[in-house]
Amino acid sequence: MTRTCGQIACAALLLSAGYAAGRLAGADAVVNAQAQRARVFELRTYTANEGKLGALHSRFRDHTVKLFEKHGMRNVGYWTPRDAPLSQNTLIYIVAHESPEAARASWTAFRNDADWLKARTASEVDGKLAGKVESIYLDPTDYSPMK
Repeated sequence: MTRTCGQIACAALLLSAGYAAGRLAGADAVVNAQAQRARVFELRTYTANEGKLGALHSRFRDHTVKLFEKHGMRNVGYWTPRDAPLSQNTLIYIVAHESPEAARASWTAFRNDADWLKARTASEVDGKLAGKVESIYLDPTDYSPMK
């Protein structure tokens, strides 16, 4: 299949493993939202420009993750592929939104946030960090342990 399908499969596997690990660690409150039927997950894949993956990780670690929460997005998990060549330029993550409408509102608020604009500008002084960003919205199946 395409590279995107491989990344989706990788992220789904990691998400499932993260859910199982969270249950073992007693972190049900973070991932278990059975009552929230309208919740939607968003799988995002960033392909960093050459030599920029470290700076992309720094921006997420130091700014983006907190800003997502500020704007109503729940951080589910962040991953990098294990094997080259994707391990050298790819960031995959999943955020959860209360609904598709909430997702749109959160992204609009995030993109207009002064702290985000400042962090993005500062991180891209030496060039844009990501050359490609892919986003896929996901609905959990009726048998999914995470909803």
